[in-house]
Order: sequence, then C-alpha cells, then structure tokens
Amino acid sequence: MWPFSKKGPSGFSSSSTAEQVTHGVDGTGLTAIVTGASSGIGTETTRVLALRGVHVVMGVRNMIAAKDVRETILKEIPSAKVDAMELDLSSTESVKKFASEFKSSGLPLNILINNAGIMACPFKLSKDNIEMQFATNHLGHFLLTNLLLDTMKKTTLESKKQGRIVIVSSEAHRFSYPEGIRFDKINDQSSYNNWRAYGQSKLANILHANELTRRLKEDGVDITANSLHPGMIATNLFRHNNAMNVNVIGRLVLKNVQQGAATTCYVALHPQVKGISGKYFSDSNVAMTTSQGSDADLAKKLWDFSMNLIK
Repeated sequence: MWPFSKKGPSGFSSSSTAEQVTHGVDGTGLTAIVTGASSGIGTETTRVLALRGVHVVMGVRNMIAAKDVRETILKEIPSAKVDAMELDLSSTESVKKFASEFKSSGLPLNILINNAGIMACPFKLSKDNIEMQFATNHLGHFLLTNLLLDTMKKTTLESKKQGRIVIVSSEAHRFSYPEGIRFDKINDQSSYNNWRAYGQSKLANILHANELTRRLKEDGVDITANSLHPGMIATNLFRHNNAMNVNVIGRLVLKNVQQGAATTCYVALHPQVKGISGKYFSDSNVAMTTSQGSDADLAKKLWDFSMNLIK
C-alpha cells in the first residue's frame, strides 16, 4: 500500500507505520487512555504505546475482546503495562462510571486518545436519546474529556510533562451536512443521511479539539488538543457499508492497521508535536480542514450545545 507516498515536513508519509513514527521515543512513566482499543487502529495504538513504555488503559465495550488484546500484547512485550476498563461511549452513564473508576484508581493521565467510533450506521438513538453517531463519536468523548480534565491538569503540574489530548476525526468531515452541525435536527430521522451524519460527528471532533485548545490556553494549562485523520483503513468500521468490498479493493486503496495507527501515535508521543495544539493532522503531518473545521464561532456553539446535552 502507498509504495510511492511522499514524505511531509515531519519526515513521515502515508506509508509510515505507528512503530516507525515512534521509533526512539521513550514513553516510560506516561499513562494513556485509548478508547475503542479492542479492535482496529485502537488495538495497534495500544500495542505501540505499550511497546514504547506507556502504561495504557483501554476503554472498551467488549471486555472479552480486550482480554484477548491484552494477552496478545503481553506475549509480544512481556514488560507491557496494559489494563482494560469497560466503557460504552454512547451512554453517559457508562462514561461517568468509567471516569469515576479511573479517578478512583489514583493513576495519572498524560495522554487521552479519543479513538472509538462508529461509521455510517442506520438511524438509531442512543440510551440518552441522541442520534447514535453524534452520541458515540462526539458527545461521549466530549463528556469523557471534560470528566478527566482535572486529572490531566494535576498530572501535568506534578510530572512537569505536557499533557496531550488526541481526537481521531476523519476526512469525512468534508462531507457533513451543508450547515456543518445540525443543532436543531440532531435527532431528525426524516432527513437523516448515514454518511452525512458520520461527517457531522467527525467535524464535531475537529471543532471539539479547537475549542478545547482555546480554553486550555486561556487557563494557562500545559495540555494540547489535536484532531487527526487516520487514513482509509480496512477495519470493521465498514460493516454497515455493503457498497465497499474491503477484501477486493482493500489492498489497493486502503492503509493497513499499522499505517492507520501511525498518525495517532505520532500526535500522542512524538517530540515534534510538543506545544502544537488546535491542529488537524493527516499522514503524520499538519493538514488543512474545511472552512467549517476552522470556524471558531461554530466550535464555541458546538461546545455550548454539547454542554447542555450532557447536563
């Protein structure tokens, strides 16, 4: 895949793997949470962070799958520190329970990777009666980040190491509804389009990182927040899309999981990203979003809207 990919300013490209972009980086003493860590790029992100010495807590819906992932990683890396905790991002109750249990563990938190996601699923409401893609991809992560921010701030102050919040978005943010975020029609089934709703949730991820950056800077806190596009990857995210036969065309146009986890690991760990915040990355390089993706007023409006939904 991507045999002729061109390296960007970072020295990496679309064909770089997660191991390559973190080569020589020592994450010993750092603690990270990775959501959606029991499959796809979440699993590879967990493995590579553990390989670099990071203590990883997997936030997962499927604890049985997480146990298998943990055992596989420990076989390869006996010194790895990997734990799993139950987390369903479509449920505010589950998110609150996860955050409470994590805080009770007394663990520090240097890196928060909001990776979990669902893609282009049929219309459905979450347990909290919010459209499922918006609820899972944006709102659950928004709430989780808010609940863990004080822990991150405390860790940053005590460790004197910059905290990093990494939000996995997508180039699909370019294909949201024309208005970007449909504040008045989030739950409107009659005009629901599964791909545009996915794009909307991914645009929300970018706007979340941008507004979070503004607030963290205002607070004078040494924590960065960035969003990223991992690339088109052959994972089970495609389960709702019959039009794309991943097996047939996958090897031609899609990244493998090792390449797909690269940008996440780069933004989470690489010294080049120190101090950079409110940016959107693709192929382990800073990239451009749509005009909506850099709209500060839209980001603030989404923040206030999200705060009202989680109250």
